[in-house]
Amino acid sequence: MAYQLYRNTTLGNSLQESLDELIQSQQITPQLALQVLLQFDKAINSALAQRVRNRVNFRGSLNTYRFCDNVWTFVLNDVEFREVTELVKVDKVKIVACDGKSKYGL
Repeated sequence: MAYQLYRNTTLGNSLQESLDELIQSQQITPQLALQVLLQFDKAINSALAQRVRNRVNFRGSLNTYRFCDNVWTFVLNDVEFREVTELVKVDKVKIVACDGKSKYGL
């Protein structure tokens, strides 16, 4: 089973809304919608693992961290993100990191 983190992205939310509409109009079954979401989970995890090569450096003050069920969660304050020529500053950021090579990730 793949991580379901990306269901809360713009793309994931749009997919879920579209599936809900199709269920409401009885064009697909809830079981088919669930299969589509599970396939989305696998596809997005695989695509990000294999195709994304960009790197961003960041620095900030660690507020809290947690490790539970093989998932790291970090909350940082006063964070600076740097990519070659760009700099972005934010007050607070939450980072959720999962093991992409585990049996759960792909």
